[in-house]
Amino acid sequence: MNKKLGRLFWPSLWLYLFVMAGFVAAAVILKNYLLAGIEAAALLLVIAYYLFCRSRRHREVRNFVRSVLGESDGGSGADIPFPMALLRLGDHSIIWANDRFCGITGYQDKYLEQSLHSILPDVPTDWLTSGKDEAPYDITINGRRYRIHGSVVRANDAEGTLLGMLYLNDLTELYQVRDEYIRSRPVVSIILVDNYEELTKNLTESAISSMNARINNTIAKWTEDYHGLLRRLEKNRFLLIFEKKDLSRAVDDKFSLLEDIHLVENPSGLAASVSIGIGVDAVNFEENYNFAALSIEMALSRGGDQAVIKDRFNFTFYGGRNKEADHRSKVRSRVTANSLMELIGQSSQVFIMGHKNADLDAVGAAMGISCMCRKKGKPFHIVLDLENNSAEKLVEEIRQVPEYRNVFITGQDALLLCDNHSTLVVVDTNRPDQVECRPLLDSINRVCVVDHHRRAADYINPVVVNLHEPYASSAAELATELLQYAVEKADVLPIEAKSLLAGIFLDTKSFHVRTGERTFEAAAVLRQWGAEPVEVKKLLQNDFQDTMAKYQIIKASRLYRQEIAIAALNTTTSRVLAAQAADELLNIAGITASFVLYPDEDRVIVSARSIGTANVQVILEPLGGGGNTATAGAQIKNASVKEVLDALVSSIDKFYEV
Repeated sequence: MNKKLGRLFWPSLWLYLFVMAGFVAAAVILKNYLLAGIEAAALLLVIAYYLFCRSRRHREVRNFVRSVLGESDGGSGADIPFPMALLRLGDHSIIWANDRFCGITGYQDKYLEQSLHSILPDVPTDWLTSGKDEAPYDITINGRRYRIHGSVVRANDAEGTLLGMLYLNDLTELYQVRDEYIRSRPVVSIILVDNYEELTKNLTESAISSMNARINNTIAKWTEDYHGLLRRLEKNRFLLIFEKKDLSRAVDDKFSLLEDIHLVENPSGLAASVSIGIGVDAVNFEENYNFAALSIEMALSRGGDQAVIKDRFNFTFYGGRNKEADHRSKVRSRVTANSLMELIGQSSQVFIMGHKNADLDAVGAAMGISCMCRKKGKPFHIVLDLENNSAEKLVEEIRQVPEYRNVFITGQDALLLCDNHSTLVVVDTNRPDQVECRPLLDSINRVCVVDHHRRAADYINPVVVNLHEPYASSAAELATELLQYAVEKADVLPIEAKSLLAGIFLDTKSFHVRTGERTFEAAAVLRQWGAEPVEVKKLLQNDFQDTMAKYQIIKASRLYRQEIAIAALNTTTSRVLAAQAADELLNIAGITASFVLYPDEDRVIVSARSIGTANVQVILEPLGGGGNTATAGAQIKNASVKEVLDALVSSIDKFYEV
């Protein structure tokens, strides 16, 4: 049969028929009616022969389809319960289709063959010739979705004609059920008034009741459009359960509750703020609730006043534009200090590690933890790359002190020294990909974190002791508070106090940004412990060449949005100079945020600073960066400065979208 089938794909006879009809017309015009009659008779015979061949062709095609489908002689493709068609793969011409295919596509079995692409222009066929039995994507015909399956048959003729059999599987109802299932999946969210204690502090019962009513009304008004279940669990915590189809509206609305709740103020003018934690795509309600709880924890660790969505794979952040308010409690510092001292006492040795290219804050916080280890009499090591760090002057001074002569080691040496009873304290970062030695982090089970940066999605986990305060000015400030509860004044060496004060100096820009009451308390304590501000100032000085290089960076900056300075360098520079240039740009009147970009081997490094409404951490987060409201940075690999600059401008524009 395949030999006969191959002959069905000869060129159409219509061209010859038109030529013969032309000869008949010419004979009539020349009034040679005898010749015209003979030619007309011949034309009719050819047409009759063509129709006979076409009928035989249809019969043989039906037989071929029956053979392919394995049907009995009495069946045909017409009674198959799904649309199907047979086409020639060389030119994609349809040579046969059943009634269902014709009904949904509008294909008609005319005398002239039609191409599949003229009927279904969006249907590819290359997947058939590549050996696959299913199209890479579904198609929509008249509002219904079809999945295309197929097979290839080679005709046993001289040309080896390739034939393709297509089957259209109508999955519209299945997709509708699936989509409705997805849209109706439960979303569990926790709404937390994160400054409730401050709002109700020193208020009378009637004033607290009035405050609660206003908070309840604001939250209820926001949730009523989602047709969910809202219940108040505690005085400052609400539970909201709604369907996933409404989540996109909340995202498009940018969680307007975050702004609406600011209209609620206590008598002293303090505005309320909320954090929203949302859990989606879990297997059950319990897991969704756990996702929501993790989201709330993440939101609070990033400063609150934002919404966080947690699914099975990632965290997604919304809001967080405003500057954090300090909600810290000294109780937590005292409890953490006791826990950390107890853990140090149970350890064989302690490793202290900051972020890559450690700065004064990382080294200062490490010195504070080292003092606690000395108090406990436990061996300790500070993991640091002595060749690549931003605190060379301070490190050199520390190494001159007898107690710290051999305390600095590399990550490789630390890997050789650590054992099952070792403890690792990570300072000034909470991201595993930013620590000085990632293998060391993965090798030690007991890990502690002391950090002040806003929490990132890829947080170090698990953590035994965690002091993560995004409201603090620096990691050195947190380490100073730990020391106040862990050691006596006589236990602190002057170099340790100096290192801690240097860390606070660096991250607060000499007490100009991100300073609070407890920042000055920590500085006052360090001053009592022997830290000299003048000596710390010397650590921050640059030589003449570095100073000139810093001003060259400033000279290369450009103004964006009338208040943002961006310096995109095509040559590399030091990280310290880039940070100092970003700080210096903020001294220019009208500049509220600054960004310095420069290439460094296979990556581009961004240093960002802010003293205005721009939250540089939120701006750099889409670029893979982190930090806090006023100070942030990012490292983008395998990208040019131009590409990073475009991405940065896009992120800035998105941040300022209303």
